[in-house]
Amino acid sequence: MDIDLTFILITLAKIIGFTFVLTLPIIAYSVYAERRFSAVIQDRVGPNRTGIPLTLFGFKKDIPLQGLLQPLADGLKFILKEDFVPAHVNKFFFWIAPALTMVPALLTLGVIPFGSELFGEKLVIADLSVGPLFIFAIASLSVYGITFAGWASNNKYSFFGGVRSCAQMISYEIALGLSIIPVLMIFGELNLTKIVEWQANNGWLLLPFTWENGAFQFGLYEFGGAFGAFLLIPLVISFFIFTISIFAETNRMPFDLPECETELVGGYHTEYSSMKFALFFLGEYAAMIVGSALIVTLFFGGWSLGFGLDELLKNPDGSWVAYAGLIHLGAFLTKVVAFILFFILVRWTVPRFRYDQLMKLGWVVFFELALINILVAALIIAAPSMLERGEGVAVAALAAGIVIFSVVMVMIAKSLDKKTESRIKNQELAN
Repeated sequence: MDIDLTFILITLAKIIGFTFVLTLPIIAYSVYAERRFSAVIQDRVGPNRTGIPLTLFGFKKDIPLQGLLQPLADGLKFILKEDFVPAHVNKFFFWIAPALTMVPALLTLGVIPFGSELFGEKLVIADLSVGPLFIFAIASLSVYGITFAGWASNNKYSFFGGVRSCAQMISYEIALGLSIIPVLMIFGELNLTKIVEWQANNGWLLLPFTWENGAFQFGLYEFGGAFGAFLLIPLVISFFIFTISIFAETNRMPFDLPECETELVGGYHTEYSSMKFALFFLGEYAAMIVGSALIVTLFFGGWSLGFGLDELLKNPDGSWVAYAGLIHLGAFLTKVVAFILFFILVRWTVPRFRYDQLMKLGWVVFFELALINILVAALIIAAPSMLERGEGVAVAALAAGIVIFSVVMVMIAKSLDKKTESRIKNQELAN
């Protein structure tokens, strides 16, 4: 079997470039941004002094650089701290848990398209035809790391944190997967690169406008003309469910119940220190960055500039100009950073949910809403062709069926919720 050495070297360059040169610094400075952002919200200073320590070399003053070297100082601190392993833990699972949290978050970067093309090469590590499915499959493995950490720590608080995280991730992964089905119906594609290219030609999914022939064109008109505008309703609902589920999936406020200090000391990583704790910390931020990248890719055009501006970066033969990849990379990173700041803003402005509220939102609200949303999107996509064939009665019957199904789902959800609340009250009275 022939080995394509050029392909291997290019792939290695992409892995090193996208993972270690781009993503890891973004993770480090996301922590810095969160500390500075929270300081602004709480009217305090935050880290603003760590810079170039010239006094170590005999100079009179250091260069503070507004604290921009704080992530380097934090990393050095984690490396030099004592790596303490309590005697009562299960050492094998205790050691492997942090890696099982960090590695899946980085593996999912492999199918995210960072840009269009640079020197004829696509700016994506692995251009898989099942991108979203790969991300969901690999990202779900991180629950093992958190569960192992909670169980292996042999600590009740850590164990509760691991169990909470396991239940939370399973609950919200269902809503997460169901929420993007209407999106995939529109694209008819699971390849993330082709999904972004569709948005480059037709407009971002939530802003489907392109500039053609001196006027803005509505990208969803291809789904039944003006009828396609109604698709924005299920798409907005999908975005709403998907984004909130990403918060729960990454254990971010207001869904950080597995590690909330007011109830569980530190949660599943209570017994961890040094670089093991740092891996949990970095894994959470890496998952947040991957979640932000996926939101941007599916709903906001990925690397696409949008509004027909991508056409300015093409040659007359339709190929990209040499520098198009760099501009698209900058556009993609700008959108991702904007969503990271949104994640940070939500953390420091929205109070934490109770755990029963968290689970109720996932199972009683989002699960049913995502199912109904799929049916609505399917009806809107199918209705124009059915009406052309004179099947108006069938469309009305389907619409009535969706309404009946929705009412039944809501009634079932409410009845189950009431039974659960009454059972909890009876248990409290019995205790």
